[in-house]
Amino acid sequence: MAEPGARRRCGRPLLLLACLFATVLGKPGAGPVGRAPYAGISEPSFIAKSEDRLFKHLFEDYQRWVRPVERLNDTIKIKFGLAISQLVDVDEKNQLMTTNVWLKQEWIDVKLRWNPEDYAGITSIRVPSDSIWIPDIVLYDNADGRFEGTSTKTVVKYDGTIAWTPPANYKSSCTIDVTFFPFDLQNCSMKFGSWTYDGSQVDIILEDYDVDKRDFFDNGEWEIVTATGSKGNRTDGCCWYPFVTYSFIIRRLPLFYTLFLIIPCIGLSFLTVLVFYLPSNEGEKISLCTSVLVSLTVFLLVIEEIIPSSSKVIPLIGEYLVFTMIFVTLSIVITVFAINIHHRSSSTHNAMAPWVRKIFLHKLPKLLCMRSHVDRYFAQKEETGNMNGSESSRNTLEAALDSIRYITRHVMKENEVREVGILVILH
Repeated sequence: MAEPGARRRCGRPLLLLACLFATVLGKPGAGPVGRAPYAGISEPSFIAKSEDRLFKHLFEDYQRWVRPVERLNDTIKIKFGLAISQLVDVDEKNQLMTTNVWLKQEWIDVKLRWNPEDYAGITSIRVPSDSIWIPDIVLYDNADGRFEGTSTKTVVKYDGTIAWTPPANYKSSCTIDVTFFPFDLQNCSMKFGSWTYDGSQVDIILEDYDVDKRDFFDNGEWEIVTATGSKGNRTDGCCWYPFVTYSFIIRRLPLFYTLFLIIPCIGLSFLTVLVFYLPSNEGEKISLCTSVLVSLTVFLLVIEEIIPSSSKVIPLIGEYLVFTMIFVTLSIVITVFAINIHHRSSSTHNAMAPWVRKIFLHKLPKLLCMRSHVDRYFAQKEETGNMNGSESSRNTLEAALDSIRYITRHVMKENEVREVGILVILH
């Protein structure tokens, strides 16, 4: 068996080699040993644990019902903006505008601040909006009972800046003016403000005066001409309340209504005038007038379904249709009267009264630059007499020509007889 001293002399070189190997592996970047403080923990797992520690640190004593200010009289300034994604519908009947929008809000929460170096370099986190304090900004002129947007997550930065952009579907009240339907412009507004806080507690700062339309989806019936915002204040007793109003100037695209409403109505109006060019003995005059009247009634009902039931504003096209219907009704009355007069005779009706004859046969034709019925009667009688005189003259001339032909034939026969007698004597 070897002695203990000899065994120690043999183990020293092995110990030196082991120390050298450990030194090489322990250099930064050489392997797991280089991350001695986090040995045994992967980087994603470490960041997740750091974020978990950050959440516990931030929300350990956080109260979401209390305004996040350092002093009680401090004001939270809300940067507010609006982005529209779709103009869903404009209901003229109920005077509503339906839109899909994004409410861009940004403020500073002094209770949600941290040093990124203490938490693996984390500079921002996503937090549910129902876990922190959020401003109660609502749409004042909402019409369906939902005044706030949807509950989505917020982006919280290390300096306490919170960005929250919840999507919302709003039905806002809009006064519709249909005077120039379907070539009309409408001005619909959306008014936003805090529901409970006054201006000394929560102030609204308009971030952008123009509505963001970069992600807007076009509507087939309406187009947005302009969409701008403005800030205002409302004073109520001792306090003032800031609000932001966005005005949407929208224009109706009239092509559909022009093709299927305006042009047919104008065509029916021309048909009404053509009724007076039909002869009085045609029974289709009344049928044509009645058909036009029924068609105009249908178009009037279509317009009544579109426009709001209001006595303040009547569209011009509605007034035009009503006037045309009155005109068609009068044309039916006049047509019935004309057909009745046309089919009168002495066997069915009494003779015309003298005053009626004087007015309608003598006075009115002169006012209308027409020949009177009496003048036409005598002119027709004179033409008939001339025709009879010319016919009798023609008959007399034909009789005289017949007599001349008869005498000529008789003289020729006598000459032939005389010549025959002379020839007989000579022989």
